[in-house]
Order: sequence, then structure tokens, then C-alpha cells
Amino acid sequence: MKIAILKERRDGETRVAATPGSVKKLVADGHEVQVEKGAGAAASLPDDLFESAGAKLGTLAATLKGVDAVYAVRTPDAETLAKLPKGCLLVGLLEPHGDKAQAEALAAAGVNALAMEFTPRITRAQAMDALSSQSNLSGYRAVIEASQIYRRAFPMMMTAAGTVAAAKAFVMGAGVAGLQAIATARRLGAVVTATDVRPAAKEQVASLGAKFVAVEDEEFKAAETAGGYAKEMSKEYQAKQAELVASHIAKQDVVVTTALIPGRPAPKLITKAMVEAMKPGSVIVDIAAPMGGNCELTRVDEIVEHNGVSIAGFSNLPGRLAADASSLYARNLVNLTPLLVSEDGGLAPHWDDEIIVGMTLTRDGKVVHETLK
Repeated sequence: MKIAILKERRDGETRVAATPGSVKKLVADGHEVQVEKGAGAAASLPDDLFESAGAKLGTLAATLKGVDAVYAVRTPDAETLAKLPKGCLLVGLLEPHGDKAQAEALAAAGVNALAMEFTPRITRAQAMDALSSQSNLSGYRAVIEASQIYRRAFPMMMTAAGTVAAAKAFVMGAGVAGLQAIATARRLGAVVTATDVRPAAKEQVASLGAKFVAVEDEEFKAAETAGGYAKEMSKEYQAKQAELVASHIAKQDVVVTTALIPGRPAPKLITKAMVEAMKPGSVIVDIAAPMGGNCELTRVDEIVEHNGVSIAGFSNLPGRLAADASSLYARNLVNLTPLLVSEDGGLAPHWDDEIIVGMTLTRDGKVVHETLK
């Protein structure tokens, strides 16, 4: 099939949906890859590398001519969407939970869309799971950003002039992003604690050398969905957990929040009062900022200072590691491709496959995903 890779047009988006390596693999499998000129520039991937890998370079119009599928990082803007061929397949991180109107616009444009966010959490789909690949980098980058904002050292240092105490880091949420944040903070020398409402997370946190902090009652023991996501907890549990967190967070130097519930605004875990109890110079990096934030004071793409505490709400942490983020995402798409084609390599999505069923957002002019119907 013919696959188009477009330049991302959203402000601040530095990633690209293909790399020379992924193009080479797709071409070797018999596909034709058309890349818009400049698509990889922000990820340090110049056009000549794509061309050497076997892609055809061109303008937007030339790139879209006769294509069967468009691989994208984010949903194309309205102007680009209008130029997509009717009936083509769009695959990308389409933010389906946050914008039903956008899904309806895709359906109205006659685009069959697969949302990478809806990749089922099953063993067979792990290599296609873009949320995990990108969240892993988010957790790493969140700690790197925190270390830059924090005005002190992370590791303990013993010198002739005295001892520098190790930073205390607290990670809220021990999913993919949280576990990577724990590992990174530990590598930088911080004393790390972490919390999560899922009981399985306790062992994972301990395996990384961090201490687990949570209210471990009966509700806690059942707080995980079949898909491995955290459940929304009762008001009673939230109150008990908030009391524990409030006393713990006041002693921390760095806090990284990662808590998200699919399809819902990010739960508020850190109140204004908790921030005001923290030491001046402390830092909060809120990975959940794009979904409203886990901290009451978070503002998207701003670093807010309140009472001497810095609260950072970066909306695209993977985009701050554009080359690696693009590489992992492109591999996710390559791994998905066999489910999109027939035996002869033509476009023929396996609509009955449980992975494709789970990912299908729009089809034949309709929004078909259960969560948005």
C-alpha cells in the first residue's frame, strides 16, 4: 500500500511518524512510502536520510496523492484533513477521549481512523502500544526537567566543605511513566518514594529501590481494571490517601505526578494547601497537565511559582526527546502494519481482529468506538 508521512503542524510537536529505519522496513515489505519534505526536521531527521531509505519526498499535495494510509503523530489540522483522500486510513495519537467533535470531524471527512491510544493492553499488542512507548520517555524526561528546575543537587555529596543531602523525590502513579521516573530519579541519586492505587505497583516500586506509600485497605486491594489501568477510587479512600500524601509531600523536594484515568479528567491529587506546605525551592512536574493536571495549580505549558514552589505543566514531554520518541513511535506503527494489509500487501485492515476492533475510532463516515458513540 501507499503510506503518507506528513509534517506535524501542531505548535510544539517535534515528533514524526516515521524514521529512515522504519521507512526502510516498510519499503522492504513492499510498501511505497511518501514523506512530506521537512517532516523529520524537528527530530533531527533530514530529508536525504528518508530518501536514502527508499521514501519519495514531495510537497503536501504530492505526498497525499493516491495514498491508502496516513501515519501521523497527532490529528491533522482542519486544512490538512480536508486534503486527505476519501476512504483513506489515518493512524495516529488522535486524542479520542478529549475531543468528540474531533472524532466527528474525522468521520465527516470520510476518513477511517485508528487511534493509537486505544491499542488493547494484551500481550499480542505490546509492540504496537504507543502510549507505553511515549509514556516511558515522559517519565524519564519529567525527572530531567525537574533536575533542571530544582536549584540543588540530586545525589548526596560528601566534600571537605561539608555534605550535600540527597534530594527526596516522590512519584505519584507507578504506571509506565511513573516507573521510569522512579528509575531515573534513583539513577540521579535521589531518595525515592512512590504511590499508586494499584496493589501490583507495590512490588514494582520496591524492585526499583523505592519505598511504597499508600493506604493499603480492602478497596486498595481491588483497585485495578482488567486492562491494568487504575480504577477511580471512592471519596472515602481518596480522603484517606490525601491525608497520607499531604503529610508525606511536605517533606519532599521533587514531586512527579503521572495519574491518569482513561476518558476522564486527571484526578486532583495535590491541592493548593499541599503546595503551600512544601519547602521553598521544591518542584512539581505534572505529567498529567494536558488532561487538567494532578495539581490544582498546574497550567499547561507553564512553570507556575507559588509560595516558592515551582509547578511545571509540560504538555509534550516525549517531544522534548524528539528523535527517540519518533523512533519508538515509528516502530509501533511498523509493528501494526501487518494488521492493515492483505496477503498481497494492499490496504485491507483486519476489521475483525480484536486489536483493530479496539483501535477503530471512525469507519465509513461514522464514529464507531464504544466510548464515543
